Formats: sequence, C-alpha cells, structure tokens
Amino acid sequence: MSPLLRLIDRAGLGDGDAIRAPDRPPLSYAGLLAQAHRVGAVLRAGGIEPQHRVAIVLPNGAAMAAAFPCIAPWCAVAPLNPALKAAEFSSHLEGLNAAAVIVAPESPAAVRQVAASRGLRVIELDEGEAAGAFTLNIPAATPLPATPAHADAVALLLHTSGTTSRPKLVPLTQANLCASARNIAATLRLGRSDVCLNVMPLFHIHGLMAPVLATLASGGSVFCAPGFDALRFFGWLAAANPTWYSAVPTMHQAILARAQRNRARIGAARLRFVRSSSAALPPTVMAALEATFDAPVIEAYAMTEAAHQVCSNPLPPAPRKAGFVGPAAGPEVAVFDADGVPVPAGAEGEIVIHGPNVMRGYLDNPDATAQAFHGDWFRTGDQGFMDADGYVRVTGRLKELVNRGGEKIAPLEVDEALLDHGAVAQACAFAVPHPRLGEDVAAAVVLKEGETVDETALRTFAAERLADFKVPRRIVFVAELPKGPTGKVQRVGMAAALGLGA
Repeated sequence: MSPLLRLIDRAGLGDGDAIRAPDRPPLSYAGLLAQAHRVGAVLRAGGIEPQHRVAIVLPNGAAMAAAFPCIAPWCAVAPLNPALKAAEFSSHLEGLNAAAVIVAPESPAAVRQVAASRGLRVIELDEGEAAGAFTLNIPAATPLPATPAHADAVALLLHTSGTTSRPKLVPLTQANLCASARNIAATLRLGRSDVCLNVMPLFHIHGLMAPVLATLASGGSVFCAPGFDALRFFGWLAAANPTWYSAVPTMHQAILARAQRNRARIGAARLRFVRSSSAALPPTVMAALEATFDAPVIEAYAMTEAAHQVCSNPLPPAPRKAGFVGPAAGPEVAVFDADGVPVPAGAEGEIVIHGPNVMRGYLDNPDATAQAFHGDWFRTGDQGFMDADGYVRVTGRLKELVNRGGEKIAPLEVDEALLDHGAVAQACAFAVPHPRLGEDVAAAVVLKEGETVDETALRTFAAERLADFKVPRRIVFVAELPKGPTGKVQRVGMAAALGLGA
C-alpha cells in the first residue's frame, strides 16, 4: 500500500467521519479509502500511469478535498486555480506536460477548450450524495495493473512563481506529503475528536496540507466550505462546530470585522486554537483574534517547497511569541550567511531548511535547483534570524516576489502582460505596502513616444491576460524607470523610489 493510502487507512481506525460539508451526509474513512482504490482502478483502466501528470480544475469544496488524497496515490496531481484565464491554463498545462485534466460540471469552459486545443484527455468528475464522494468518467484505454505509485513518486505538483515569467514547478513525493501531514498533526496535537473548518483554496499547499491531509493523518474530520466568504463564515462556524480553522491574515481580518455582530455564535464556538500561515500575521490581529475567540492563535511559517509547514509557534503552555513564526516544526531550520555558513543566534541571514518534507529540486529545472540549495539545505529566499530559544523571525524576502496576502506573484509575468499593449515601451511590476494584504502589486510604465493610455484602460487590458489577484492595483507612468548603480532596474525599493506608500 502506498504511503498516502496507508495514511488514510491508519487514520480511519474506528471509521469516523473524514470529510463533511454543508447540507451533505459525511464521508467516512472507510468510504474514502474504498473510493481511493476504486479511483485507482478507473485511472489504470483508462491508461493513467504512475508517472503521468494530471491537472485538477475543481471548485473549492468536499469533492476537491477528497480528490487530492484519492488520486495522488496513483499519479502526480496538479491542482489549478479555476479562476485562471485561458492563456494561463494553456501556459500551466504546457509546463506540466499534463496527460489529462480532471473537471466537473462547474469547472470553467476555458480549461475544457484549452485541453481540447492541446489534445489532452478530459476526465469528468461526478459528485455523489455524500460529501467528497465522486466517480471519474474516463475513456477506456489499455488497462494497467491497479498498483499505486511508490513512496518516492511525485504525488503533487504545484506552481511557485519565481523571478521569471514562467513559474517553477515544485514536485512533492508521497513521502514528502505524509511527513509534512504528520508534522502538522503533531504540532497542533490533532486527534480523532478534532474538526477543522476549511476556508482555504484547495489549489494551494496551505489548504491541501493543513486542513485536509493533516486532518486525515490524525483521524479527525474536515468540514469543507465552498471557499472563503466572511459573510458566511459564522454560519459555517455554527454548522461545523470546529475545534480549529486555518487561514491567511487577510481572512482573519475580514472575520474580525464581522465578529461583533456574531457574538452569540462566537460564544457557542468550541475552538481549541486558530491557525495562521502563508503571510505575516500582524501582532495586533493576533491579539484581536485571541480576545475574540478566547483561543490561542498559532502562527506558522510555511512554503510550497517544504510541503507547507516549516516553523510553528507551539500550543500552550509553551510560549507563543508575537512577530515570530516559532521554532522548527518538522524540518531542520538554520540561518546562513551569503557563503552558506551558519550564523549565531540573533544574527540575520537567509533561512535555510532540510528534512523529509522538503522537495529535492524543481521539476526539469536544474539551474533553479542549483541556485536554491546550499548543499542539502534549501534556501528559502527569506531573510531572518533565530533567537536563543530557537524561535525564528522573518524580517524580509531576498526574492522579488510580491506576496499579496499569501498569493505569490512573479513580477515579470505582470511585466509581459503590460508590454503586450501597443502603447507600452517598458514595464516594471513591484510590491507596494498594503495595510491588509501586507503587499499588493504596482507597476511603473514608460509609454512609447507619441502614445497615450490611461491607468484604467491599462488595468483593464491586463485583466484580460492575468488572474484578478495579479492585476496591478496602481500603475504609475514615468519618463524613465529608476535604475541601480549597474544600470539594472531594481524592483526592490521601487515603491520607495516612486514615493508609493501604503
């Protein structure tokens, strides 16, 4: 039995509820495991082999939560954001070299059209009556033995935006995923009586690993909301009666904004803790959450390349330090100088990690892999220090990514979309401070001589080529892009150079 199937099987001793959703009967662990074996037989009968890469484009919810652990034991799954535009689907599917795409009736027409144009097989997913129950409809092919992939086979492929317009692909093995799930479950002391309310998108590592796979590793239940909606959150809180939920800081802030009018539901809640990850949590938000829910807030530090969790503040009675992301919580964590030499406690440098949950390298990208490692240590690209107690504080990023409330955006991808406009001569996207998101996207643009276009028209043009969260919220027109001493355009510090604040 593969590690992922074994994780479900071991967690299901006692046959409790695995997956729940609003207004649906739950899916038990026995049902989930049986479904995973049926799915494997169907995939093999349809010619899907362990090395094949299969994209999944499903709306958030119970079906997607179940599809991940049911399909990943048999091939490499690549969840994609259903909000992507056709050009983005095409780029991602090309980079994946996908063998097939799994869709549901609610999946966007664009992905079907792109799949057809690329000659990819389309596998239809039909939901059953129970939360997370589904069947796959795939044209028959040369049948293969229903043997799951091995522990070191790639089970999950996720895009991580880099400093080029083509995102890098992170391959995570079954062993990586199971190690991370058990790390998270151990850190949070999850058990069979725990219920997680999931509001995170399930095409990101955060939602896939913490609410879903860590819950399955512990034998608890995950209540799957159809995506985050601050107006509906407190209704789900009452319906699910969860012991915890995990979210990004912007979601926590939206929940706090509506807390006062939902005092009765908050008073009836039984939250054991609240978890925050994927972006820095302001200490004031942490304090407000703890006061609102009368529960500890556990801030974690995570990344796709580590199958999510790297560090985490511990549960009481161990101390939680506001502004720190806690001690190592799974992989080994150190701080190196520019030469790859460990620095003493309190000294700033680059945070590096290694362990069984950390990827071995980017997919088909030896240059990026070589740059990302100091020997066996993965370079996170984040700057920080470790105090005498082993707690890590992240002080900044060495990379140029824009972290928009946990969404990572590659500036060059935005550049290229803007440069497609006939009036634009030069474009440089960069991060600007934002009071809720932490950062947002802005761009500086130099127009071609004699050409005119206004900010609204250029943003509309970009929105036709980019997902909404990648569209610059501010575009500044300049005569010349600010450059550094070597003549290169420097994204870091661009906001300050142009006088753009929060």
